[in-house]
Amino acid sequence: MKKIKLLVVDDSILFREVLARHIRQDEEIEVVGTAGDAYSARDMIEKYEPDVMSLDIEMPRMDGIAFLKKLLPQYYIPTIVISSRADKNADALNAGAAEFIAKPLTRTNADMLRFAELVCESIKRAYTKGKLKANAKKTTNDIPQMQVQTPTPTQIRPQSQVQMDTQSMSKRIENISQSIAAEVGGKRKSDIVVALGASTGGTEALEQVIKGFPADMPPVIVVQHMPAGFTKLYAERLDRGCKVSVKEAEDGDRLRNGLVIIGAGEHHLRLCKDSRGYYISSKPGEKVSGHCPSVDVMFTSVAEVARRNAIGAILTGMGKDGAEGLLKMRQAGAFTVGQDKETCIVYGMPMEAFKIGAVTVQAPLYKIAEIILNKLSS
Repeated sequence: MKKIKLLVVDDSILFREVLARHIRQDEEIEVVGTAGDAYSARDMIEKYEPDVMSLDIEMPRMDGIAFLKKLLPQYYIPTIVISSRADKNADALNAGAAEFIAKPLTRTNADMLRFAELVCESIKRAYTKGKLKANAKKTTNDIPQMQVQTPTPTQIRPQSQVQMDTQSMSKRIENISQSIAAEVGGKRKSDIVVALGASTGGTEALEQVIKGFPADMPPVIVVQHMPAGFTKLYAERLDRGCKVSVKEAEDGDRLRNGLVIIGAGEHHLRLCKDSRGYYISSKPGEKVSGHCPSVDVMFTSVAEVARRNAIGAILTGMGKDGAEGLLKMRQAGAFTVGQDKETCIVYGMPMEAFKIGAVTVQAPLYKIAEIILNKLSS
């Protein structure tokens, strides 16, 4: 029996991976691809010609409603809109969506399993209706051409220069990593803590930074705004793809070189220290700066405990969580980094930190790992 080919589109890499994993348990549906934004989705449609698409609304560069309005008149594909924005139900249906499904408020494994079953039923209904409605063969010429913002002259570099920059950066990181490895028992190995905070767009941004760290990196603690259940999956995913070890925070975890700890959903992550060294507190609590875990809570604890023996970086994210905490870190003598506007999905948290003077250096995402390693070897 021919399987229904499904394309999953959602800007949250964790949500789309978890959803795709559960949907794959249905023998009638084949997940042919996943995409994080409308532009990637357009390329996936051209490549895989899916029978049905699931689509988020809130995505970078182009939202799901706008994408539907551009796509469907030229290339009809039955679409299930899946979003936390229940108020957009009518807009999605008016734009041509076959059905609208609200994302679950809680996302335990059992919740996601039930939710995936509901989605699978909708996919099959949309596919059946789509077969009746489709009256033209899908071709690659049907894909609409979406306008991408034209780079300014200062943003355009020859391809050869890009390759040289990438090779040069990789070589410098390798040299710095060797320098760190040579620091046996030194202060940089035993006392330094690196703290990273992010929100919207942060899962991909953090991955890029952490992948640049060597296996013997000083300990790293991270807060990424995520619900309970997703942080463990995210940590496991990073652990498989990075030189350092990565785990979800558990109360009392000891920091060590080569270990990255991701703050657990709905638990505040705080740095602590005793006679044996650094460890973390991971406990439920009220939201701070609108979030739990809160970047402000983590950065503030680092400022109080590690003081000048710390490096903090604030990455892409909506709102201002982390700005005040990063300022406290800088005032305590820590070195601080903020992601620049051009490489942020949402220039919110880094902008607020920069505005109040919390950022020592502002830099593009692809340079942040290098900057941190340079500071460690200085």
